[in-house]
Amino acid sequence: MQLPRSRLLVAGTVGILLAASASVPAAAQAPVTVTAAKAKSATTSKVEKRRLDTLKTPKLDWYKCYQVAQCATVNVPLDYDNPRGAKTEIALLRIKAKNQKRKIGSLFVNPGGPGGSATSFALSAPYFLSESVLERFDVVGVDPRGIGASANIKCFKSVKDQTRVFNGMNVAFPYTKTEKAKYITSAKAFGKGCSTTGKPISGAMSTAEVARDMELMRRAVGDKKLTYLGFSYGTALGQYYANLFPDRFRAIAVDGNIDPRQWVGAGRSGSQILDARMRSSDGAYKALQEIFKRCDKAGAAYCPFSAGNPANNFAAIAKKLRAKPLVVSDEFGTYKITYADFVGAALSALYGVYAGEDVMQLAADIAALQKGGAAAAPAKTAVLQRIKAAKSIGYDFPYDNSFEAQSAVICTDGKHPANASSWPAKTAARDKTAKYFGRAWGWIDVQCASSTWTVRDEDAYRGPFNRRTAKPVLVVGNYWDPATNYRASVSSSRLLPNARLLSSNNWGHTAYGTGACATNAIDRYLLSGKLPAVGTVCRDSRQPFTEKLPTDEDKMSSSIVGKKLPPVVAPRPSSILTGGLVG
Repeated sequence: MQLPRSRLLVAGTVGILLAASASVPAAAQAPVTVTAAKAKSATTSKVEKRRLDTLKTPKLDWYKCYQVAQCATVNVPLDYDNPRGAKTEIALLRIKAKNQKRKIGSLFVNPGGPGGSATSFALSAPYFLSESVLERFDVVGVDPRGIGASANIKCFKSVKDQTRVFNGMNVAFPYTKTEKAKYITSAKAFGKGCSTTGKPISGAMSTAEVARDMELMRRAVGDKKLTYLGFSYGTALGQYYANLFPDRFRAIAVDGNIDPRQWVGAGRSGSQILDARMRSSDGAYKALQEIFKRCDKAGAAYCPFSAGNPANNFAAIAKKLRAKPLVVSDEFGTYKITYADFVGAALSALYGVYAGEDVMQLAADIAALQKGGAAAAPAKTAVLQRIKAAKSIGYDFPYDNSFEAQSAVICTDGKHPANASSWPAKTAARDKTAKYFGRAWGWIDVQCASSTWTVRDEDAYRGPFNRRTAKPVLVVGNYWDPATNYRASVSSSRLLPNARLLSSNNWGHTAYGTGACATNAIDRYLLSGKLPAVGTVCRDSRQPFTEKLPTDEDKMSSSIVGKKLPPVVAPRPSSILTGGLVG
């Protein structure tokens, strides 16, 4: 799940720590359902067979691209119920398996979002996938319809029209009365734009359509069964495919899960905003509270914000920013840091494996700026680096459709409250439950209010999501995920009758790449179909405040003799996800 429209986004990095996994009794973990020996598996429905199996398998005209990859484009039906009607173009990219003689097939990947580019993700596969996977699979990314290199959704006639609307939403989240009024007005215009100018693609971008496209592309690359690895929102795509085509995959691994019932607003929950269903803000607040506790226990040698009570000191910073934004200047300009900026930056920092250190350093820097004095100078440099990077994101030439792409999927997949004017009260209620982050996550779907976002995808899938699949699905969740609440991975594993839950104690968003245990378990499943033991919990990931902070002497020594501090390595999936506007 991607970040809400925070302007202070900081991509995390990860190091692989080699350690053993820990298995615990199943009773100590959330219950999982294992396939009964004689249970009959579901099959692809007659409706989906009629939509897909009657189509001719597309021929992909691959060509060399980006020096190391192959690219292709293909036209698919805009509406699978009308295969001879309008078409939309989708883009594919693959990195060929290093060992073609021992190739298993293709591994389809999706980074999440919604709105993330799967072709870009596949191109970066050598930087985050294990060597064993790269040896045996062609890694394939299919940009979802309307997104990335596929034919784009465009809800406005020009960048000028787009900018006029989005200027009212160009904050981490609206907090003041004036900001809320502007945000709601712009959100209504946004919804109307996608429901008119954005058609017809805006009414054909639901996750079910993307799953159907992926099924067609599975055939196009010549695979008898699908192998899939999805992160964050990409877990919804994996679960949709598993339910629509329960007999057509050999392995589906989903990491950082969305519970699809919460996503679509099943039952009466459709009258709730998205965060009230998914509880992303609860996961973020849970992680922040744990950081406060560990920081306090670790002390000043390990945590940069341990003096006094970290939770109270964090609250004091927030209170001051709510009362009056912090103004910081340098030779290039003057920058305003609001309460929403601070919360947005903290949420962004929670996405990385160094979540504890990053959030507490952010708080320490803001506190130093508020206090002034000698400590303010180095803090200003650090904070301005974040501010400038965030403020550089804007809607200029060329046309950037990322917000529209994200929204088209969210708004057509699920149900939403009728009126955008109800969001202030609903997000305030979430903030009481999940302090700081209730509003940050709560405003993500205001443009989806059903009275203004009126375009619908008649073929969107709303369930059931509990079909017994022929092959097992591996569901992965980590305890401290600030976006896709760990509870959703638990409930998703219970929902699918033939699923196995793998839990991890890592920090950040998603588990793959944070430790040898989770990474190896996912790789093993993708390569061989072998599942981790029931109740497996990976406990080898890096934990906050376990490394001493560099002293002034360390910093001086580093600058003089080139001593390396904790290394920055290739990004894992979640850090790629958080590099954009939204994961």
